[in-house]
Formats: sequence, C-alpha cells, structure tokens
Amino acid sequence: MPKLKTNRSAAKRFSKTAKGKIRRRRAYFSHLLTGKSRKRKRRLRKSTLVHGTNLWSVRKLIPYA
Repeated sequence: MPKLKTNRSAAKRFSKTAKGKIRRRRAYFSHLLTGKSRKRKRRLRKSTLVHGTNLWSVRKLIPYA
C-alpha cells in the first residue's frame, strides 16, 4: 500500500495526545477581543479535543500524527 500524504495545514492545527485523541485550539480568539469577557477569553486560551463526529475526517488528514 502506498504512503499517505499528510495535509500540512491540518498538521499545524491538530496534534495527537498520548491516549490517541486529537487536540485542537478554540475558535474566536484571534481578534475582536475587547467585546469578550475576561472569563470567556481565559477559556478560549485553553485547547480542547476534537468532537467525535469530526474525528474520522481529521484522522484522515493527519494519518501519521
């Protein structure tokens, strides 16, 4: 079977945890931050896991991560 190509843009956005789950950054933290509360911005700084409905498609993009 031939080698699979990694989607480079996805490789920069997602990483795999030790247990095999996929970590991602939260959206809405790049601009227009003055309108967001301190609590919301603090929560957006932390990473989260990719939802189960999107796991299959993200795993296809980063097969060797």
